[in-house]
Amino acid sequence: METEKTNTQNELNSSSKSKNTIVIVHGAWSSANDWHHVAGYLNSAENNLIIVNLPGHGTDETPISKISLQLYVYEVLKAIGSETNVTLVGHSFGGIVVSEVAELIAPQIKKLVYIAAFVPQNGDSLLSLAQMDSESHVGKNLIVNEQAGIASIIKEAITDVFLADAPKPVAEYVTNNLRPEPLAPLSTPVTLTDANFGKVAKVYVHSQNDHTIGYSLQQKMVENAGISRTYSLPSSHTPFIVFPQILSSIIALEAK
Repeated sequence: METEKTNTQNELNSSSKSKNTIVIVHGAWSSANDWHHVAGYLNSAENNLIIVNLPGHGTDETPISKISLQLYVYEVLKAIGSETNVTLVGHSFGGIVVSEVAELIAPQIKKLVYIAAFVPQNGDSLLSLAQMDSESHVGKNLIVNEQAGIASIIKEAITDVFLADAPKPVAEYVTNNLRPEPLAPLSTPVTLTDANFGKVAKVYVHSQNDHTIGYSLQQKMVENAGISRTYSLPSSHTPFIVFPQILSSIIALEAK
């Protein structure tokens, strides 16, 4: 009986390892819950899907004073654990986070998939990259409260900035429930090397009608990172809301 039990456990472990492990990291002013439509398509027998909710986002109540880029990275590392051949997906600011994660555990990462995301070079931060973006609508609608350590978007501009092509009820819900974003991680530079981050395969999904990260900056970051495999969607900054099935198909394809 003991041998039988061991064999069964080995089969379960083998089955787990044969799955495509997909880890998704959301962006700023967002949460894991925003990816529930994509999760509906990606949850299957073939995929081990993990959607990370970063501290201070969604229903998480981590104090702003304790939030840092390092804490975000730690949460993703904890979610990945000992998984290997991981397809690590980052949206928007999540691109900064997944890049730092890939630097630290490059042998465990099969591929990085950037979706309407920032792709940093060594020493870059979200703010340093955003300053290069002449097409973004964020800057003119940004409210920074340095004393509280948070940044917000003017309520009337939230739909235009993030999801101009979303159904009206969705846009209204997001507008009424958007939480302020912790400032500290946005200004923290990443440390990336050619030996680790540089050797991980990378794919980019463009959002062509993006008012958060302009399409021109997306293209420039892709060029600077030497990313040759790209997709393009005619979407705002939130293709996971407007094109969840197509986006899920792209992620599933890249995870195989």
